[in-house]
Amino acid sequence: MAVMEDVAELAGVSAMTVSRVLNAPEKVRPETRARVLAAVQELGYRPNSAARVLVTGRSGVLGVVSFDTTQYGPASTLYAIERAARQNEYSVSIASLDALNRKSISEGVGRLTSQSVDGVIIVAPHESATDGLRHLPPDLPVVAVDAGEGVPFPVVMVDQHAGAARATRHLLSLGHRTVWHLSGPANWVDASARIAGWRSVLEAEGREVREPLAGDWSARSGHELGRRLAFEDDLTAIFVANDQMAMGLLRALREAGRRVPEDVSVVGFDDIPEAAYFWPPLTTVRQDFATVGRLAFQLVLDRIDGVLGERRLKVEPELVVRESAGVSPPG
Repeated sequence: MAVMEDVAELAGVSAMTVSRVLNAPEKVRPETRARVLAAVQELGYRPNSAARVLVTGRSGVLGVVSFDTTQYGPASTLYAIERAARQNEYSVSIASLDALNRKSISEGVGRLTSQSVDGVIIVAPHESATDGLRHLPPDLPVVAVDAGEGVPFPVVMVDQHAGAARATRHLLSLGHRTVWHLSGPANWVDASARIAGWRSVLEAEGREVREPLAGDWSARSGHELGRRLAFEDDLTAIFVANDQMAMGLLRALREAGRRVPEDVSVVGFDDIPEAAYFWPPLTTVRQDFATVGRLAFQLVLDRIDGVLGERRLKVEPELVVRESAGVSPPG
């Protein structure tokens, strides 16, 4: 394995110059920097992480606490954070949790800090995470994604309320008298925000607000709830809290002989890659996970640099119109 002295010899510079190129490149002339980087690539040199900490005071490793990455939203968020980190020459160490409470979050963060991470991003989509987030070490650079209110450090999230409101307004604009809702689990921050956005539009328009039916994000739960709803006489429009449940709902409606969108219009949330290939193709709300990851990474870098604050940044979602939502049937 190549060491720093090998790079220095090949590039015709000192080991100290190689160190400057790797840790403070702006202090080295461009032509020298180019020679050193070419030698690094030719030899396949990888800096020693312990030495890097001694020189820069930073490990170049970002910790991420994640939860339930089997779900599209958390998995996409994690991928976006990893991508933003790689583009900025950071590696990522992940602590995957089975629960989001004070004890598990503390243990997960402890595992990461024992690896000398520079900062931590916590993907915290559960309401139960809020208490644990309030009790983290005050000197640790932390940013949260999808956290609830009252968190004492920056939070980045998609504006779930705005996305749900857009979906609901779209259905009302097609002439539907009201919109039913299949929600996510009650303890998820995103599910609660989507309920609030849906409800706010119906109340502002003076429309009837039916009690939402809660699923668990799975296609199975969407199918089960769809079987309960399929024969409601006044059912013409449904906003579903995620695309997986919408997929199950579409099957239930088809089994009941209800045509989509001729009899019932359906709008989902997430725009999973398969949504355009449902039958019919699903109108849904697209979340900009790439921007969430980029902002979360930039905010944690700010915290590492000592820039404090408790900002909540919201990323605007986009309504993607396809064929599953149409004009309200007559009558």
